[in-house]
Amino acid sequence: MQNIRNIAIIAHVDHGKTTLVDKILHSGNVFRENQESGELIMDNNDIERERGITIFSKNASVMYKDVKINVIDTPGHADFGGEVERVLKMADGVILLVDAFEGPMPQTRFVLGKALELGLKPLVVINKVDKENCRPDEVYDKVFELFFNLDATEEQLDFPAYYGSSKQGWFNTENVRTENILPLMDGILEHVPAPEAHEGDLQMQITSLDYSKFLGRIAVGKVTRGVIKEGDWVALAKPDGTSKKQKVKEIYTFSGLGKVKATEVKAGDICAVVGIDGFQIGDTIADAENPEALPVMHIDEPTMNMSFGINNSPFFGKDGKFVTSRHLVDRLTDELERNLALRVEPTDDSNTQLVYGRGIMHLSVLIETMRREGYELTVGQPQVIFKEIDGVKCEPYETLVIDVPDDYSSKAIDLVTQRKGDLLVMEAKEGMQHLEFEIPSRGLIGLRSLMLTSTAGEAVMAHNFLEYKPFKGAIAGRSAGVIISKDQGVSTPYSIDKLQDRGKFFIEPGEEVYEGMIIGEHSRNNDLVVNVIEAKKLNNIRAAGKDDSSSIAPKIEMTLEECMEYIQADECIEVTPNYIRLRKIHLKETDRKRYEKSMGA
Repeated sequence: MQNIRNIAIIAHVDHGKTTLVDKILHSGNVFRENQESGELIMDNNDIERERGITIFSKNASVMYKDVKINVIDTPGHADFGGEVERVLKMADGVILLVDAFEGPMPQTRFVLGKALELGLKPLVVINKVDKENCRPDEVYDKVFELFFNLDATEEQLDFPAYYGSSKQGWFNTENVRTENILPLMDGILEHVPAPEAHEGDLQMQITSLDYSKFLGRIAVGKVTRGVIKEGDWVALAKPDGTSKKQKVKEIYTFSGLGKVKATEVKAGDICAVVGIDGFQIGDTIADAENPEALPVMHIDEPTMNMSFGINNSPFFGKDGKFVTSRHLVDRLTDELERNLALRVEPTDDSNTQLVYGRGIMHLSVLIETMRREGYELTVGQPQVIFKEIDGVKCEPYETLVIDVPDDYSSKAIDLVTQRKGDLLVMEAKEGMQHLEFEIPSRGLIGLRSLMLTSTAGEAVMAHNFLEYKPFKGAIAGRSAGVIISKDQGVSTPYSIDKLQDRGKFFIEPGEEVYEGMIIGEHSRNNDLVVNVIEAKKLNNIRAAGKDDSSSIAPKIEMTLEECMEYIQADECIEVTPNYIRLRKIHLKETDRKRYEKSMGA
């Protein structure tokens, strides 16, 4: 059998996974000496590059000392835990990356727990030892404690540890700088077991999918038993026990950042199979005569939902290519095939679908991807999913970790406790306070922007799903009202200048507005309807003052996530390829008053 190691790199967001993958690729001589490779090579999606985070797991491979190392780069954000859960099935070992200053974070616990459950062999890498105030020895103790708390086996507790900096390109078995990452590469060969090659009929679980304009949908997974050959007839075994015979057209294995064609792939290697139709993630490619499906993958349930509907504003169809409910349903159905943590349900309104996800980031990436593809849609306020457990109404709770300078710690604690959060841990770290809370997921909606405002942008927040617990009561929403446009037209400098003392604006002069569109935040707690398209009345007397927009305050720019956290139950977001607008669900003022009366009754 070919000498293979399958390893996944797991960590909390921003602890350096993708940078480490860069260094592994370079150490395997994937690039020519004079080739420009750039940084964060595996983050090749536009949204990933803009946000600086990994969203989709990816495969690459390097040859080192005649051993093929298949590397799986995984996301670190809690909302993309579904990606991590399924791709760990392809690995035989994991590199757990931990920041030498921050130590284990909520997502570290989540991904490590999943890896230990699957019995994977862990290597611990304490990264960023070049940072100021780093504490590698203390972090090592915390990691060991985390392994112990997660019921690691004796063998897993005996993990090898490496120290270094993926940015500077060195790792060593002790905190002494070397010239390269070769000690870590040797550690992978020494400590990660080669995949077990089970004899018998073919079995390969599809854990990921790829797409090519020329080849169509491509199934990716690890061959766990037998051999898969080009041109063979195989069975696609579904979780419900049914199977369908299909022919393998082509097989590819991973080499460097790309794929190379193969005639056969033996047990233990990761490969991509072309020619299989109608597959879903979790299905098994099995022997045609004796199909045996592998156990179904169980992914944690979604904790939040949002309504996705067609754009029904007066600007409908002006900006996007895909605007009908048919387009919307087809796109969400396609997304379900590769996004395991997502659920979609129809509603009473045929133009609206209810989409369930892991959190605001998970849903916002889907919305952002759709708008870039040319879709127009309207999305409602995010809602957490309640469950009834033993006759008690329960809601999702999360572990929230905040690192904040000492001066702002009281403000941070006050903000979280206002949202029903309970402080569990408070530790001082070199002029910073490390705070850990248990908070209902509802309390996190809109908290980030408030926290950054109150702490002058210094707070670092991270959270992860904990469990369902009894409902904790009402949580106060947004305190300020909004400014709403009264008419449709183009906003004028004269009108906005006149209204500046009423609040802050989300628009600038010359922007198109329509009736019911939210154009600013009111300085009081009630909504205000205004006319922003009124022009200055001209007369034949020359004015001494000059009319220009230089005195108008700049508009407030909000990202999609900030908009999702900002809106209330009677508001929604209009998303098109070039615009994100806030609006009331009922555009006419009379309809809004009628709705409020009916809700009051």
